[in-house]
Amino acid sequence: MLLQLNIQNFAIVRSLDIDWQSGMTTITGETGAGKSIAIDALGLCLGDRATTNVVRPNCKKADLAATFEIKKNKMARAWLKQHELVSEHDSECILRRVISAEGRSKSYINGSQVPLVQLKEIGQLLINIHGQHDHQLIVKANQQCRLLDNYANHTPLLSAVKHYAQQWNKLNKELEMLQQSKQQREAEQQLIQYQVTELDEFSLQPDEFSTLEKDYKRHSNAQDLLDSTLSTLQSLSENDNFNILDALRECSENINSIARVDNQLTDVATILSDTLIQLDEANNDLTHYYQQLELDPQNYAIIEERYSTAVQLAKKHQLSPENLVNFHSELKQQLASISNDETRIDTIIEELEQTRIHYNESAELLSASREKSGKSLSKLISKSMQELNMPHGQFFIAVENNKKQENGKETINTNGSDTISFQVSINPGQALEAMHKVASGGELSRISLAMQVILADKVITPTLIFDEVDVGISGPTAAMVGKKLKQLSKNTQVICVTHLPQVACKGHQQLFVSKLTDGELTETKVSELSESNRVKEIARLLAGDKISQHSLANAQELLAS
Repeated sequence: MLLQLNIQNFAIVRSLDIDWQSGMTTITGETGAGKSIAIDALGLCLGDRATTNVVRPNCKKADLAATFEIKKNKMARAWLKQHELVSEHDSECILRRVISAEGRSKSYINGSQVPLVQLKEIGQLLINIHGQHDHQLIVKANQQCRLLDNYANHTPLLSAVKHYAQQWNKLNKELEMLQQSKQQREAEQQLIQYQVTELDEFSLQPDEFSTLEKDYKRHSNAQDLLDSTLSTLQSLSENDNFNILDALRECSENINSIARVDNQLTDVATILSDTLIQLDEANNDLTHYYQQLELDPQNYAIIEERYSTAVQLAKKHQLSPENLVNFHSELKQQLASISNDETRIDTIIEELEQTRIHYNESAELLSASREKSGKSLSKLISKSMQELNMPHGQFFIAVENNKKQENGKETINTNGSDTISFQVSINPGQALEAMHKVASGGELSRISLAMQVILADKVITPTLIFDEVDVGISGPTAAMVGKKLKQLSKNTQVICVTHLPQVACKGHQQLFVSKLTDGELTETKVSELSESNRVKEIARLLAGDKISQHSLANAQELLAS
């Protein structure tokens, strides 16, 4: 429940601390005094949008804080624990909002700065505010459906329906995309299939091109290799008249001979000897190479053809021959992907059918529950209407299962397949019609209040605020409204901003809002009324500014009742 509200420099409030009690609290005051200012400040603590004009004139910022007791509020405690925002006193939760004169704002939960959205999330678990214009919303179809679902606690059923509807829409979008690109994929598939077939037939293996390139160069230059190798061998060893090895051997022997006489030639002798060995090895290797070098025209033709084909295919696909194998693999993957798309279309069609079946099952369960709950809620609201000075009032919730087709396809709604319509009859013999057609503004206000009181029992928040929801109500009807709100306060903290004495007198606590001015600045004050002052305030609400003994007696009688 709400324990305290602290307001600093907000609108026409300089400083205000309000302590709240359990049960029912009524807020009254003169017209224009700002009876709803505490509710507005509380709304900002709960994450409402802030504007620059909320800051008191000539002040830098407005500072608002609301303290809640959450000892019995399991959902709020769990939320705070989940977001690591539990305070030292884990039975309390403090929501704070600081708004600068420039319109910037900061949000805090238990002293930790948080995004504004988190104020809204925790606020939904702490308070439910009903405004004076709520009756304008209940004529809207989506609001009517929401009210019925709240009453019937349809969250699990709605979650299932929403899940299958979202899945259906997602699959439909994927199917539409695949079907739209089908013609393009077919043309692409033909081209890629041709390319893959061509490369399959050629069947170039990894690293094969580098081997081909070496073999091609060797075979295409084979005659030059033979001629140059033979000429070199002639010079090295095979020329009987003169060859390098024989001449070097003779030189080495001569120097080795005289090095024995003069050891200064030892290094030269070693160099010549080593050179002779190396040159002899080179000659042997070159002889072996010459003997192995073959000129096979048939083999060369095969190599030349395969090498040329690889170069042509690479040029055709605008890449280097070394990348041809990888390109071949990528084309195969693309072809497989296109084939998978075709298979995916068949799979999606099957999944859509299964999803439609699951959706219809969930939607039918939701429809059945809406019809059953609609009858129950209709009886409750009809009875409440009659108690609120509409003796012949009848209320009926029409639930029409309305599956729709669009472009030849069944449309699936995340909210189910029902159209909900609130229908009323105010006078005897009058047929039930859509509520907005037959109910006046005052009647709509009373019907809205009846719904709010009935539905409040279904609300999980421990605090309910009614902000002038009794506009357009008076006399015996007002007394019944007060009685219903007080009944509600047995299990829930109720805060009600009102101008009706019949409602104000039902509060366990009554706050009075007054406006003070010195001619230059205006300030709003909120004070808790004592029993004697409460009698005077109820009398003022009954009789206006001129309070008489008769109005005071009426006030005492109302409070006593």
